[in-house]
Amino acid sequence: MEHGLTRDVKKFRDLKELSLAAASDIAELIVGTVSRKGHFSLALSGGGTPRTLHGLLGSVYRDKIPWESVYVYFGDERYVPHTDRQSNYLMAKETLLDLVPISPVNVHPIPTDLDVPSEAAAAYERELRRNFGEGDSSFDLILLGMGGEGHTASLFPGSPALDEIRRWVMSAEVPATPHTRVTLTYPIINRAFAVYFLVSGADKREALREVLGADADYHTYPAKGVAPFRGRLEWWVDSAALMG
Repeated sequence: MEHGLTRDVKKFRDLKELSLAAASDIAELIVGTVSRKGHFSLALSGGGTPRTLHGLLGSVYRDKIPWESVYVYFGDERYVPHTDRQSNYLMAKETLLDLVPISPVNVHPIPTDLDVPSEAAAAYERELRRNFGEGDSSFDLILLGMGGEGHTASLFPGSPALDEIRRWVMSAEVPATPHTRVTLTYPIINRAFAVYFLVSGADKREALREVLGADADYHTYPAKGVAPFRGRLEWWVDSAALMG
Protein backbone atom coordinates (compact mmCIF):
# COMPACT_ATOMS: atom_id res chain seq x y z
CA MET A 1 0.00 0.00 0.00
CA GLU A 2 2.98 2.33 0.30
CA HIS A 3 3.96 2.75 -3.34
CA GLY A 4 4.82 6.40 -4.01
CA LEU A 5 4.15 7.43 -0.41
CA THR A 6 5.90 10.39 1.12
CA ARG A 7 6.08 9.90 4.88
CA ASP A 8 7.32 12.50 7.33
CA VAL A 9 7.97 11.79 11.03
CA LYS A 10 8.03 14.86 13.27
CA LYS A 11 9.28 14.31 16.82
CA PHE A 12 8.42 16.52 19.80
CA ARG A 13 9.32 16.58 23.46
CA ASP A 14 5.78 16.04 24.72
CA LEU A 15 2.11 16.27 23.77
CA LYS A 16 1.96 20.00 24.46
CA GLU A 17 4.85 20.79 22.12
CA LEU A 18 3.42 18.41 19.52
CA SER A 19 -0.01 20.06 19.72
CA LEU A 20 1.41 23.58 19.45
CA ALA A 21 3.28 22.69 16.27
CA ALA A 22 0.38 20.76 14.76
CA ALA A 23 -2.10 23.56 15.46
CA SER A 24 0.12 26.09 13.70
CA ASP A 25 0.58 23.79 10.71
CA ILE A 26 -3.11 22.94 10.45
CA ALA A 27 -4.17 26.58 10.69
CA GLU A 28 -1.75 27.49 7.90
CA LEU A 29 -2.97 24.56 5.79
CA ILE A 30 -6.60 25.59 6.22
CA VAL A 31 -5.95 29.24 5.35
CA GLY A 32 -3.92 28.32 2.29
CA THR A 33 -6.44 25.77 1.02
CA VAL A 34 -9.42 28.08 1.52
CA SER A 35 -7.65 30.90 -0.30
CA ARG A 36 -6.95 28.52 -3.18
CA LYS A 37 -10.25 26.67 -3.57
CA GLY A 38 -12.71 28.31 -1.18
CA HIS A 39 -13.29 25.53 1.35
CA PHE A 40 -11.57 22.96 3.55
CA SER A 41 -12.78 19.53 4.61
CA LEU A 42 -11.44 18.13 7.88
CA ALA A 43 -12.04 14.74 9.50
CA LEU A 44 -11.47 14.65 13.26
CA SER A 45 -10.38 11.72 15.40
CA GLY A 46 -11.52 10.66 18.85
CA GLY A 47 -9.53 9.70 21.92
CA GLY A 48 -7.66 11.88 24.34
CA THR A 49 -4.65 12.89 22.23
CA PRO A 50 -6.36 15.61 20.11
CA ARG A 51 -7.91 17.47 23.06
CA THR A 52 -4.94 19.82 23.46
CA LEU A 53 -4.85 20.45 19.71
CA HIS A 54 -8.57 21.23 19.70
CA GLY A 55 -8.12 23.70 22.51
CA LEU A 56 -5.40 25.55 20.60
CA LEU A 57 -7.42 25.66 17.38
CA GLY A 58 -10.34 27.02 19.37
CA SER A 59 -8.36 29.72 21.18
CA VAL A 60 -4.98 30.76 19.74
CA TYR A 61 -6.13 30.12 16.16
CA ARG A 62 -9.82 30.83 16.57
CA ASP A 63 -9.73 34.15 14.74
CA LYS A 64 -7.05 33.15 12.24
CA ILE A 65 -9.00 30.32 10.63
CA PRO A 66 -11.93 31.02 8.23
CA TRP A 67 -14.30 28.66 10.03
CA GLU A 68 -17.21 29.58 7.78
CA SER A 69 -15.37 27.74 5.00
CA VAL A 70 -14.39 24.66 7.06
CA TYR A 71 -16.44 21.46 6.85
CA VAL A 72 -15.97 18.99 9.70
CA TYR A 73 -16.42 15.22 9.53
CA PHE A 74 -15.40 12.31 11.75
CA GLY A 75 -13.06 9.38 11.19
CA ASP A 76 -15.09 7.09 13.42
CA GLU A 77 -17.73 7.08 16.11
CA ARG A 78 -18.74 4.97 19.05
CA TYR A 79 -22.32 3.81 18.56
CA VAL A 80 -23.74 5.77 21.46
CA PRO A 81 -25.96 8.88 21.55
CA HIS A 82 -24.18 12.13 20.74
CA THR A 83 -24.87 13.22 24.32
CA ASP A 84 -22.96 10.23 25.77
CA ARG A 85 -19.59 10.96 27.39
CA GLN A 86 -18.03 8.27 25.14
CA SER A 87 -19.10 10.04 21.94
CA ASN A 88 -16.36 11.35 19.68
CA TYR A 89 -18.76 14.01 18.46
CA LEU A 90 -19.44 15.25 21.99
CA MET A 91 -15.70 15.43 22.72
CA ALA A 92 -15.12 17.48 19.57
CA LYS A 93 -18.11 19.68 20.31
CA GLU A 94 -16.95 20.53 23.81
CA THR A 95 -13.24 20.95 23.04
CA LEU A 96 -13.43 22.66 19.63
CA LEU A 97 -16.71 23.16 17.83
CA ASP A 98 -18.42 25.14 20.61
CA LEU A 99 -15.40 27.46 20.75
CA VAL A 100 -15.31 28.56 17.12
CA PRO A 101 -17.71 30.38 14.77
CA ILE A 102 -18.54 27.39 12.60
CA SER A 103 -22.05 26.92 11.27
CA PRO A 104 -23.86 23.77 12.45
CA VAL A 105 -24.59 22.95 8.80
CA ASN A 106 -20.84 22.63 8.23
CA VAL A 107 -20.53 19.90 10.87
CA HIS A 108 -21.27 16.33 9.76
CA PRO A 109 -21.40 13.88 12.68
CA ILE A 110 -21.77 10.17 12.09
CA PRO A 111 -25.40 9.25 12.89
CA THR A 112 -25.87 6.98 15.89
CA ASP A 113 -29.64 7.13 16.24
CA LEU A 114 -30.57 4.44 13.72
CA ASP A 115 -31.60 0.99 14.91
CA VAL A 116 -28.93 -0.83 12.91
CA PRO A 117 -25.31 0.43 12.88
CA SER A 118 -24.79 -0.78 9.31
CA GLU A 119 -27.63 1.53 8.23
CA ALA A 120 -25.87 4.44 9.93
CA ALA A 121 -22.66 3.56 8.09
CA ALA A 122 -24.51 3.45 4.77
CA ALA A 123 -26.17 6.79 5.52
CA TYR A 124 -22.83 8.45 6.30
CA GLU A 125 -21.29 7.00 3.16
CA ARG A 126 -24.14 8.44 1.09
CA GLU A 127 -23.48 11.82 2.66
CA LEU A 128 -19.77 11.63 1.88
CA ARG A 129 -20.34 10.53 -1.71
CA ARG A 130 -22.89 13.31 -2.16
CA ASN A 131 -20.40 15.89 -0.88
CA PHE A 132 -17.23 14.55 -2.52
CA GLY A 133 -18.62 12.94 -5.65
CA GLU A 134 -17.22 9.88 -7.38
CA GLY A 135 -14.02 11.45 -8.70
CA ASP A 136 -10.83 11.87 -6.72
CA SER A 137 -12.14 14.46 -4.28
CA SER A 138 -11.83 13.62 -0.61
CA PHE A 139 -10.83 15.21 2.67
CA ASP A 140 -8.23 17.95 2.65
CA LEU A 141 -6.99 16.60 5.97
CA ILE A 142 -7.78 13.56 8.07
CA LEU A 143 -6.53 13.55 11.65
CA LEU A 144 -5.93 10.09 13.07
CA GLY A 145 -4.67 8.60 16.29
CA MET A 146 -3.24 5.17 16.97
CA GLY A 147 -3.94 2.71 19.76
CA GLY A 148 -1.36 0.71 21.60
CA GLU A 149 -2.13 -2.34 19.46
CA GLY A 150 -1.91 -0.36 16.22
CA HIS A 151 -5.56 0.37 15.51
CA THR A 152 -6.61 3.65 13.94
CA ALA A 153 -10.09 5.15 13.60
CA SER A 154 -12.10 2.03 14.49
CA LEU A 155 -10.02 -0.24 12.25
CA PHE A 156 -8.78 -2.89 14.68
CA PRO A 157 -6.46 -5.86 14.09
CA GLY A 158 -8.25 -8.68 12.29
CA SER A 159 -11.32 -6.61 11.39
CA PRO A 160 -13.15 -7.50 8.14
CA ALA A 161 -13.13 -3.77 7.38
CA LEU A 162 -9.38 -3.93 6.72
CA ASP A 163 -9.93 -5.73 3.41
CA GLU A 164 -12.81 -3.57 2.23
CA ILE A 165 -12.10 -2.09 -1.19
CA ARG A 166 -15.44 -0.52 -2.11
CA ARG A 167 -17.31 0.84 0.90
CA TRP A 168 -16.09 4.09 2.46
CA VAL A 169 -17.83 3.59 5.80
CA MET A 170 -18.57 0.42 7.75
CA SER A 171 -19.96 -0.64 11.09
CA ALA A 172 -17.67 -2.78 13.18
CA GLU A 173 -17.61 -4.75 16.40
CA VAL A 174 -14.30 -4.05 18.14
CA PRO A 175 -12.40 -5.37 21.20
CA ALA A 176 -12.88 -2.09 23.07
CA THR A 177 -15.66 -0.30 24.92
CA PRO A 178 -18.16 0.46 23.51
CA HIS A 179 -17.93 -2.50 21.16
CA THR A 180 -20.07 -1.16 18.32
CA ARG A 181 -18.50 1.49 16.10
CA VAL A 182 -18.88 3.15 12.71
CA THR A 183 -15.62 3.88 10.90
CA LEU A 184 -14.14 5.23 7.71
CA THR A 185 -12.23 2.62 5.71
CA TYR A 186 -9.01 2.68 3.69
CA PRO A 187 -10.73 3.44 0.33
CA ILE A 188 -11.77 6.92 1.54
CA ILE A 189 -8.95 7.53 4.03
CA ASN A 190 -6.33 6.91 1.36
CA ARG A 191 -7.97 9.37 -1.04
CA ALA A 192 -7.27 12.27 1.36
CA PHE A 193 -4.95 15.07 0.32
CA ALA A 194 -3.18 14.74 3.68
CA VAL A 195 -3.33 12.45 6.71
CA TYR A 196 -1.78 13.44 10.03
CA PHE A 197 -1.27 10.87 12.77
CA LEU A 198 -0.98 12.32 16.28
CA VAL A 199 0.68 9.77 18.56
CA SER A 200 1.61 10.32 22.21
CA GLY A 201 2.70 8.07 25.06
CA ALA A 202 4.98 5.16 25.82
CA ASP A 203 2.11 2.69 25.41
CA LYS A 204 2.20 3.39 21.64
CA ARG A 205 5.95 2.75 21.31
CA GLU A 206 5.94 -0.87 20.11
CA ALA A 207 3.10 -0.38 17.63
CA LEU A 208 4.67 2.80 16.29
CA ARG A 209 7.99 1.04 15.72
CA GLU A 210 6.21 -1.71 13.78
CA VAL A 211 4.09 0.66 11.70
CA LEU A 212 7.04 2.86 10.76
CA GLY A 213 9.08 -0.20 9.85
CA ALA A 214 9.03 -1.96 6.52
CA ASP A 215 7.62 -5.35 7.40
CA ALA A 216 4.45 -4.81 9.45
CA ASP A 217 1.17 -6.22 8.11
CA TYR A 218 -1.85 -3.91 8.19
CA HIS A 219 -4.01 -6.83 9.33
CA THR A 220 -1.95 -6.88 12.54
CA TYR A 221 -1.21 -3.15 12.74
CA PRO A 222 -4.08 -1.37 10.91
CA ALA A 223 -2.37 2.04 11.01
CA LYS A 224 0.09 0.54 8.50
CA GLY A 225 -2.68 0.45 5.89
CA VAL A 226 -2.98 4.23 5.83
CA ALA A 227 -1.09 5.32 2.71
CA PRO A 228 -2.77 8.24 0.94
CA PHE A 229 -2.57 7.97 -2.83
CA ARG A 230 -1.62 11.62 -3.12
CA GLY A 231 1.43 10.79 -1.06
CA ARG A 232 1.21 13.05 2.01
CA LEU A 233 1.35 11.22 5.32
CA GLU A 234 2.73 12.91 8.42
CA TRP A 235 3.43 11.42 11.84
CA TRP A 236 3.39 13.87 14.73
CA VAL A 237 4.84 11.94 17.67
CA ASP A 238 6.20 12.72 21.11
CA SER A 239 9.48 11.41 22.50
CA ALA A 240 7.77 8.84 24.73
CA ALA A 241 6.14 7.16 21.70
CA LEU A 242 9.27 7.24 19.54
CA MET A 243 11.89 6.37 22.16
CA GLY A 244 13.76 3.10 21.89
